[in-house]
Amino acid sequence: MKKKITVIIEKTKDGFSAYAKEYPVFTSGSSMNKLFHNIKEAFILYFDDEKFDDSQLSYEIDFNQFFKYYKVLNSKALAGRIGMHPTLLSQYVTGHKKPSVSQSRRILYGINKIGQELSEMSVIYERKKTVAGRR
Repeated sequence: MKKKITVIIEKTKDGFSAYAKEYPVFTSGSSMNKLFHNIKEAFILYFDDEKFDDSQLSYEIDFNQFFKYYKVLNSKALAGRIGMHPTLLSQYVTGHKKPSVSQSRRILYGINKIGQELSEMSVIYERKKTVAGRR
């Protein structure tokens, strides 16, 4: 198994930046999708290997920046789902407190669980039937 390469992601005023902990590789992008593309491209250039396996990459982003980017996630609602006091999660999100490893895992598990539920769900839109075919 190949060694995981840790890439730190940070929110900037114009988008995102990323750098590797173990290698002199860094890049930026205006969106997360562009950033991920640029990271892979930067490692291809660094290793001079067109077949660089990006499954080696492990991404890290702090809670504050994560919640700034994924504003659709409500920290109060997430706290309720994972059984954490909303004020405590809010302090982690704002950076006033740093979560322990177990608390970080708990939060990440909740986020991943929501993502899993959403990825397995289909949304169906049906028009209401009206009298005489009118809407």
